[in-house]
Amino acid sequence: MDHSRAPLLEALADYHRKGRYGFTPPGHRQARGVDERVLAVLGRQPFHADVLASGGLDDARSTGQYLEQAEELMADAVGASSAFFSTCGSSLSVRAAMMAVAGGADTGLLVPRDSHKSIVGGLIFSGIQPRWITPRWDVERHFCHPPSPERVAAAWEKYPDAAGALIVSPSPYGTCADLVRIAEICHERGKPLIVDEAWGAHLPFHDDLPTWAMDAGADICVVSVHKMGAGFEQGSVYHVQGDLVDYDRLSACADQLMTTSPNVMIYAALDGWRRQMVQQGRELLGTALELARQARERIGRIPDVDVMEDELLGTEASHDLDRLQVLVDVSATGTSGYQARDWLREHRHIDLGLADHRRVLATLSFADDQLTIDRLVDALVAWRKAAESFDPPPQLRLPSPDELQLETVMLPRDAFFGPVEVVPAAKAAGRIAAEQITPYPPGIPAVVPGERLNEVVIEYLRSGVRAGMALPDPADQQLEHIRVVA
Repeated sequence: MDHSRAPLLEALADYHRKGRYGFTPPGHRQARGVDERVLAVLGRQPFHADVLASGGLDDARSTGQYLEQAEELMADAVGASSAFFSTCGSSLSVRAAMMAVAGGADTGLLVPRDSHKSIVGGLIFSGIQPRWITPRWDVERHFCHPPSPERVAAAWEKYPDAAGALIVSPSPYGTCADLVRIAEICHERGKPLIVDEAWGAHLPFHDDLPTWAMDAGADICVVSVHKMGAGFEQGSVYHVQGDLVDYDRLSACADQLMTTSPNVMIYAALDGWRRQMVQQGRELLGTALELARQARERIGRIPDVDVMEDELLGTEASHDLDRLQVLVDVSATGTSGYQARDWLREHRHIDLGLADHRRVLATLSFADDQLTIDRLVDALVAWRKAAESFDPPPQLRLPSPDELQLETVMLPRDAFFGPVEVVPAAKAAGRIAAEQITPYPPGIPAVVPGERLNEVVIEYLRSGVRAGMALPDPADQQLEHIRVVA
């Protein structure tokens, strides 16, 4: 296929060249109606590119097939059979995949318990019964690794009638599962594998990055181009191959969930990023990997700072690592990752993608250069000096793996949508949660609706709030009260 083409971008350029005008949404009419105070911040260009997808960019019957052409080029670029664009982020895409594979089945779906909150949202929407795969825990570092093939196989032995399996890889920390072997295990049983690869859109375009899901044999792979690519926020693609997934059913499930007013700018950015990666991706990502190597080395020279790498890999750890994700353990400094995150934002105007009680994560991309790497390293050096005067961080009550693994006693959907009551957190142990409670980032729920709460997890979350943990999901974000099943 001709990867010098970008059908959606070309159609948008043609729209402007012909001077089209629509008596249709969007009502701002290519910035004509936008408040000048808004334009002073956003400028006019985003509004010029914000046109109706069908009946604007294309005609009412979509005879130009610009989106279809762009999706075909994307699939060809990465070796998938089909690709579908989404303007609602991978949260929607992974839910559509779950519903296509397991929706309507009462046998459930194999799902790692450390899945992202979007997957739990899919369980709530669809009524799918989760069949939890126990993750691997590094107790010393309080760190969760993707499930091993052996644990996936054990889950299949326990739940042989499950409709399929879902694996998250890379994790938000950049660690990766052995997808090749996991796909083989699923396919030996004639069952499909879904991979939530939201953090792996770049993986197909350089050999020194972890194996991407389609090459590993997955049946559906969901990627967020806005995370590690050059798309706008909400830009997502799901790729499909093989004969274990009904493509029409997948498309219909996505149609049920996604907006009827997709943003053309998001579509066009996905299209342009694919062209860029096919033509320049290997060179750009190779440079990024070398910069990441340098950054790791320089950060590792900061006193009491550990750039995690080898300790993340091994038989009882993760199978591979995306080294563009620079995970830094700061616990030996006597301060927390939350304190480091907040200091860097306030004093150096640098935002980090993730912080927890002992780590911070700097996500690098092909867009970074020597200047941005220097800025990151200089900021961390300054933070380390400032940290000498920090107050000791509030203590977190860290659960053991067994304590963190709550008992599932109701379907997430039934607990979420059923009658609920609000109780003081101090009296919630033993009750069934009716809401998600998710430390964010990384966005992995500590509590899923339908699980029986215990005192240890409640205290972990409440102590986390005091230490700087953000809990955006519960109705009471300070966790003085919790919604439980009535």
